[in-house]
Formats: sequence, C-alpha cells, structure tokens
Amino acid sequence: MHGLINRAIQSFVCATYGRQCWLHATQTSGLGFDEFEAMLIYEADITTRVLDVLCAKLNRPKTEFLEDLGTYLVSHPNMEDLRRLLRFGGVTYVEFLHSLDDLSDRVRLAVSDLSLPDLELQEHSPAEYQLHCFPGLPGYSSVMTGVLRAMADDYGALVILSNDEHHNEAEVISIRLIESAFAEGRHFDLGARKS
Repeated sequence: MHGLINRAIQSFVCATYGRQCWLHATQTSGLGFDEFEAMLIYEADITTRVLDVLCAKLNRPKTEFLEDLGTYLVSHPNMEDLRRLLRFGGVTYVEFLHSLDDLSDRVRLAVSDLSLPDLELQEHSPAEYQLHCFPGLPGYSSVMTGVLRAMADDYGALVILSNDEHHNEAEVISIRLIESAFAEGRHFDLGARKS
C-alpha cells in the first residue's frame, strides 16, 4: 500500500479523533512505528490491521469510516491540494463526474508510483449516473462515495448517493443529481494564490 494512502488515513484520524486515537491504533496493530512515510510502500495487511483496530475502537463500520475519510480528503484545509486536483475536472459537478474516468491517470502524473483503481462513469440520464469502481484497493468505493458527497457540497449540487451494487467485478456507486445549483459552492480559483 502506498505511503500516501496510509498517511491520509493517519492525517484523517489525528484531525478527527486526535493523536491519542492514532497512537492507540498503531500500538495495538503492532506496527513498531507511529508515523507513515508518504513515499514508501507498505504491506497491504498493515493498512488492514490499522483500519480494523480503528473501526473497533470507534465502533464504526469500515465502510462508514472510509466514507468519512473520503469526505475529509476533499473538505479539510489540510487537503486543499487534492481538492484542487479534483476541481480541475470541471466547472460543474456533472463535468467533474465525467472527469473521473481519467482520475487514476491524473494521479499517476502527480505521483508516478501511486496506482488507483480505474473508474468508469455511466450516464443513464442527465440526472442519473453510475460510477463503477474496479478492484485494486479495498474500500475504494466507500472512499469515493465520501469524495463524491464532499465534491457535491463543494460545487453546491444536491445529490443522493448509494453504494450497494455490484456489476461484474466492479462496485457501483449510484448518483442521483437532484439539483446542480442547490446552494452556493465553495470558492475556487483556477490559479493558485499566494498569501
């Protein structure tokens, strides 16, 4: 598992539940260290052990925990760079949805050794979509559900999401766009500004 993924989990837990919760998880998991290095590769079972301990301690299903992680990745000020990467996908939420087919390629341009599973968007009507999340990263569809929810808020769109279907090997997120301009979205500039 890429260190950036583990580092994102660490950042989410520390920001949301506190550093003591994170330290408890690393110690109980028997890692022998407390901090993940962003550019190292770790055995996948390390991530699984940490997530299992966290979900047990917090008494939360793993799918809910990972969905909250996805929301954090877009909405927390610590993650503004990722938000910017996603917002470059389009001016509207629908354009953003259509850009998800290329997300794994865009991520590889930024971090060449970070491989995310492929995504495929199917449009059934202007208000009904399905995002197919292909295998490769356990829990990825739950994280993407959180990302989709947070990005809808970011764009000011009102959506209903469900993540309980499978098609062939892919997990499917159903997206129902109720209103594309439901509320004012968060401010976004194409050009980065220096303070």
